[in-house]
Amino acid sequence: MSSFQDYYQTLGVSRSASADEIKRAYRALAKEWHPDRHPEDERAAVEQRFKAIAEAHEVLSDPQKRQRYDSLGADWRQGQEFQGAGGIDPEQFARMFGGAGGGAGFSDFFAQMFGDMFTQGPGQTRAQRPPQRGADAEAVVALTVGEALLGGKRAFTLRSRVPCQACASSGRLATGACPACGGLGATADEKTVELAIPEDVRDGQVLRLRGLGSSGAAGPGDLLLTLQVRDDDVYRLRGGGDVEADVEIAPWDVLAGVSVDVAVRGGTATAKIPANTRAGQRLRLRGQGLQRRAGGRGDLVLVVRLALPAELTNDQRQLLQHLAAASEPVRGGAAS
Repeated sequence: MSSFQDYYQTLGVSRSASADEIKRAYRALAKEWHPDRHPEDERAAVEQRFKAIAEAHEVLSDPQKRQRYDSLGADWRQGQEFQGAGGIDPEQFARMFGGAGGGAGFSDFFAQMFGDMFTQGPGQTRAQRPPQRGADAEAVVALTVGEALLGGKRAFTLRSRVPCQACASSGRLATGACPACGGLGATADEKTVELAIPEDVRDGQVLRLRGLGSSGAAGPGDLLLTLQVRDDDVYRLRGGGDVEADVEIAPWDVLAGVSVDVAVRGGTATAKIPANTRAGQRLRLRGQGLQRRAGGRGDLVLVVRLALPAELTNDQRQLLQHLAAASEPVRGGAAS
């Protein structure tokens, strides 16, 4: 960053802080302020804070730079190129996060999260690691019961961070921090993915979409997509893969019975409503629900509701009035 900042204040340590204290402070702040841990609308401010933390650690963790900073303050950069030991040695980071002695998985996780901040400084050597596959990403997509029941396709937006092309993921250029990625080594990316809703979809199911995770030298990781199935205006999710829906018929259709077409996956099914069926009665279409966890499909349960046409003629209104006058009161539910 070009403007002067109090690095000790940025890391929340005293001017006499030891190397270990600086290391611990940086570790906690870097986890707290990493941009991927914050909502999209806060990213700009969070990225500035994260860059300040990284810069403070870069200076205070280097004994020579820290000595110049303590002696010269705002003028400490004069007489040197401020790009020296750019970044953090991965072995150092592994020691900071417990990578040595069996904690490598934890360090690898943060290496993937923080990206190419983990570069070597001058004079440092280490064994070359083989190219790494990109990290798997995770996302959640909400489907309505109707979408899950009837199938089809559903488009959703996938937001991720990809390696910065301007600085080859290093976060720095010869002139200083990379302006394209703000020194983070990665930029925001957004793409639309079209999902073909699987035949066996169920609430809480996790799909693995190959190659839609984070980029890596050995190829991208995968996207682990969790499906959440939610009720809609027509269909309601019930236990064991059963789905419930209302079917509306006219009162006069109840007298002789009627057949209605019901939308199911792959087309329609015909439901026969027997004569004299009462409102609220349930009819079960076997195997037309959602996939059960234990295998097989649940049922589609139709709840009969009585309804009148949206518009009635005067003759129809008079007939209904005559029917009402000649009939005993009908009450349902909790009414007495």
